Order: sequence, then structure tokens, then C-alpha cells
Amino acid sequence: MSGHEAGEGISGGEVGGQREGGAFSGDLGRLGAEDLQRLQASLRQIQDLHGRMERLLEAVLAISSELELDAALRTIVEVSAGLVDAEYGALGVLNDEGHFSDLFTCGVSQEVYDTIGRLPTSHGLLGELVAHPGPLRVDDLPAHPSFREYPEGHPPMRTLLGTPILVRGTVYGNMYFADKRTGEPFTGDDERIIAALASTAGVAIENARLYERIRRSTEDFQRSLLPQLPDLGNLRACARYRPSTAVPKIGGDWYDAILLPDGVPCLMVGDVMGHDLRSATVMSQISNMLRVIAYEHCEPPSRVLQRLDEILHGLHGGPMATVLLARLEERAGLGWRLWWSRAGHPPPLLIPPDGPVRYLDGNGGHPLGVTYELPRPDHEQIVPSGSTLLFYTDGLVEDPERGIDEGLATLAGVASGLRHLPLDEMCDRLLAHRGGRFTDDVALLAVRLADPGTPHREGRSPDGAEAVEAR
Repeated sequence: MSGHEAGEGISGGEVGGQREGGAFSGDLGRLGAEDLQRLQASLRQIQDLHGRMERLLEAVLAISSELELDAALRTIVEVSAGLVDAEYGALGVLNDEGHFSDLFTCGVSQEVYDTIGRLPTSHGLLGELVAHPGPLRVDDLPAHPSFREYPEGHPPMRTLLGTPILVRGTVYGNMYFADKRTGEPFTGDDERIIAALASTAGVAIENARLYERIRRSTEDFQRSLLPQLPDLGNLRACARYRPSTAVPKIGGDWYDAILLPDGVPCLMVGDVMGHDLRSATVMSQISNMLRVIAYEHCEPPSRVLQRLDEILHGLHGGPMATVLLARLEERAGLGWRLWWSRAGHPPPLLIPPDGPVRYLDGNGGHPLGVTYELPRPDHEQIVPSGSTLLFYTDGLVEDPERGIDEGLATLAGVASGLRHLPLDEMCDRLLAHRGGRFTDDVALLAVRLADPGTPHREGRSPDGAEAVEAR
């Protein structure tokens, strides 16, 4: 083959350098411009296919990683719409009667919902897919015999791609996508991709529903181990428990409050190390032992904790736990005397009626289970009437993305702005300040101090937590 002939191939230098490579290089040299264009188009198609497969795998991982049901449904529709380059996407959840009970969308503004309503009707093309679950691809919506006019305010749509989502063989809902951003109709490849994602969505939805059932059962079991708050005299008390929003596990967080024989309210918050059934069992044992020891001895908080540690070492080998134990004594004309001791537990937060909010730090002591021979310190603080005291476990202030100091500062700042709210509302807002998401369980016990001698009456706060309201 001449140099001129080689030059009509890819390039003279490239092909000429391959002449001794044998028949393959000779065949390559004889390719014309049209052959090369076809080859380059094929290579681009392979590259596009490879890229789309990567995006499909990423989409499957994104859909499968969500365990919260609503978050999973939003992720499904958003990821799927992005993969087929659709301007609009929706996932409609169906009830037992085949009507829409919920809808998750992307690309549709809130103004549209305000105009046309949130849930679609089971008519027209959407009704067609409900009545006959299966893939549906329409290149010209207005020309389809089942098409019905859009309601006023609905964005005009030209093309549609739909598929049902099956969960254990039952139609859970349908996914719809409208109008590719390129202006072209949806393709067979788009239909196959959405069908694959619908299968993944079915598994993800079933996992999310199972997760929700497990979480509710876990939370119910945990709550069954926690006490109802008694009448604490001139204290308005409120307690909350929230499980971790990570994969649900039984935890060891608890709160408790009792009225001692000398009439003094005793407040307790603790956290057993670990997240399993053993932790919950140990938590129940420790909390019950602690209330008995505190009731029997009426001693300084540090001595009560030391005695508890001795017993735990003797009976259970010293399980690790943090605890805060406090007595609140009325002082006529002087407010209240808070007398407390900590076993490695976060400090209480003092929220006065006015003025700066601050933590009552002092020496935190060592956790239970380390050694019962080391002395534990007691701390005292006169607290003005009308103040609120927060006792909590570290799940309320811990976050992997920030340090504990930042978490404590954030809690103090939020609590400062909520001090004039009713106590139960204050507790709910404190739990909501991080979006209700926690990487660890949270036990929260809040008390508001009335003037000594003020009459009081019982009430009940949300979540079934007993409350005593001072009047």
C-alpha cells in the first residue's frame, strides 16, 4: 500500500507506522472517510452507553440508600427524572381503591399546586395507567384518545413516559415523566431505564416500610421502659424521648423523677453505653436501682451515685453508663437550691427568666463502671424562681459534623429564645431545632421552678409524658 493510500485512511504517519503490524493494519489503512465516521459514531455510542450505565448504577444506589419512606419516594422521582432528562417527574401513591393518596413531584412549582390542587384524579391518561398497569410511552399527549384537557394553571406537556411500581406483586403507585429537556420524545432506552428503576423503587419502598415498622416497635418498647412523671409539687415537669434517626436500635437513654420521703424532688437522666437489647436491659436495671437507692438513703447525690456504682460492680461487673442525679429543694424567699452530681454526664442547662443562659459545669466526675472507689463531687446552685432547668442525654447536642462544644452552644442559644414558651412547647421546639434528626437517642427532662408555696395542679403533656404545672 502506497503512502498516498495510507494518507486517505486515518493519517499517513499513524497507518504508515503500523504497516508491519500485519493484515489488521492493512485493513485499517483501507478504511474510507465514511467507514471512519461510522466507527467514530459507534465508539461514541459505546461511550454514551457506558456513561448512562454508570448513571443508572448511581441512581440505584441513591434510591436504595434512603430508609425514610417520604425521603425515599422523593429520591426515586428526582433521580429517575434526572436519568431520562425529563423536565417533570411525579410518583403517585395509590390507596386500596386505586385512587391517589399521595404525590411526590419534581419540576412542578408550589404555585401550580396552589392553583390546581396537589393530588391528580384517576382520569385520562393517568387513569389509563392505573386501570392497566404497564409501561406507557406517548409521543403526542394531546393527540392520544385518552387525553383530557389540562386544568387551568397546569403546565403544558407534550410527551409522557409512565410505569407502575410494584411492591410484593401489588401496585403501590405509578411514576410519570413528561417532556425531555432536549424536546425529543422519550425512547425505548428511556423506557427500559425507568422500568429498571421502578423495580429498584419497589425494593426501596418495601425496605423503608419495614424500617418504619421496626423503628416504631423499637420506640414503643423503649418508651415502655420509661416512667411517667409524678406530681413534683411546685415544679412543672416535662419529659421527652426520641430514638436515633439512624438504623433503629434499642438504646440505653432514660429519664426519671421521684419525690423523696423528705418531700424533695429528685431528678435523674442517664445513658448506658451501647445500642442493643442488653443496653436497654441494663438501663432498666440501673434506673430502677437508682430510684430505690435515692429513695432509701436521701443522701447527697454523690453518695447515691457511688453506692449505685458499688452495687453495679458487685452484681453486673460494672456496666458503663453516664448519669446526672439532682435534688431540688425549696428555699422560702431565696428560690431553689439545686444539689447535683454527675457521673460523666453532660451538665444541666440553667435558663433563668431573664439574663444569660448558662451550663452548670463543675466537675463532671467519671462514668459509672470505671471504679467505685474514686470520690465523686457534689455541686450546689441557688436557682431563681421562674427558671427552667434542662437535663438531657448527649444525643441532643452531638453531631458527627460538628464538635460537642458547638452542639452545646447551639442548644443554649435555641433554649434562650424559647424560655417564655410553655414548657411542653419549649421541649418540642428544642427537639425540632435540628430538623428532628439525631445520630443518637435523646432523653430530655425539663423542669420549671415556681415560687415556693405556689399552688399547683397536674396536667399531661404530649407524647403521654406526665406533667405537673405550677399555678
